[in-house]
Formats: sequence, structure tokens, C-alpha cells
Amino acid sequence: MDLPSSPQRFTREELLSYAGRTIPDLVGDDLRLLFVGINPGLVSAATGLHFARTGNRFYPALRMAGILPADVVTPQDARPVLLERGIGITNLVARASARADELEPGELVEGRARLEAFVDAHRPRVVAIAGITSYRVAFGRRTARAGRQDVTLGDAQLWVVPNPSGLNAHETVDSLAAAYREAAVAAGVV
Repeated sequence: MDLPSSPQRFTREELLSYAGRTIPDLVGDDLRLLFVGINPGLVSAATGLHFARTGNRFYPALRMAGILPADVVTPQDARPVLLERGIGITNLVARASARADELEPGELVEGRARLEAFVDAHRPRVVAIAGITSYRVAFGRRTARAGRQDVTLGDAQLWVVPNPSGLNAHETVDSLAAAYREAAVAAGVV
């Protein structure tokens, strides 16, 4: 897939035309840390890049956490660096939507099975799911808290980290970075 070299502007109608589409997982050899989003947003579906919406705090948090160098700014520039460092990205639910709350609980539960198969095939050291509410639904753990979980996913440590969406307003880039760094240290990537 050809990816845009710079951020693009889309009309609302253009973005809505990407609802339901999927994007490829970002995964390479020697996967050590797997970040798991809830599902792709419409900008991600339009560009083929995870966490691509302008203003999403994922990449700034990765830079602040020391997972990405300071000069890696765009999602496209981050791709080769993440792969080189053994970091991948996938989603619980593959289909794109404008908001994660458009998903049905059953989709999240089905996403868990897909994630289990993915982890089985790629064998990361650490899986970091970005979003406590989605984790609780997908894994049937209603009282789960953020951080390292007391269960594994296959052979991988399982972590729940904050979702970087701006809709998760009580989190800051600083708090996201701290949580992402903990998972990255456990995976041995920082």
C-alpha cells in the first residue's frame, strides 16, 4: 500500500467512506512489544497508518517515553523505527469507525480471539492493550485495572495502558508516556 508522505486533509464525506475498512497490522520479525488499539479510526483507515489522526497522542507519548527518537514525528516515519525495535501495532477489532463506542461488545469479544491467535503466531514478550474499558469487555474482567495484569496472553505479559485518544481527556501525554514506558521496559525495548 502506498502511504501518503505528509498528513492529508479529508472531507467528512471522504472519511465516512472509510468506515468498515481495515488496515494492515504493523508487525515484523522479533516482535517484543505489541500495542493493541481498540479499532482503527477513519483517518487511520484512509492513510493505512495506525493512530494517524492529527492530535492523537500515541506518537508524542512514545517519543516522551524514549521508545521513539525525538526526530520521528509522523506515523509513517515511525513505522520502520518501530519495526527495527521489535514493536508492532494491531487492533482488537479490525474494522474502522469514527469512534470506538460504535463497536458492539460482541465485536470486542471476537477481537480477543483474533488477538490470541495473533499473539500465538507472532509471540511478543509483552502485549499492551490501549483501553481499559475495551479490555474489560473483551476479556470479561470487569474489575481489571490499568497496568500489568495477573494473567498472560499466551506466553506474553499482558498490560493494559491508557488509550491515547483525545476523548480520553483525563490522560496527558506525560501519563501516557509513563504507562507506555513501563510496558516497553518489561519488553526490553527501552
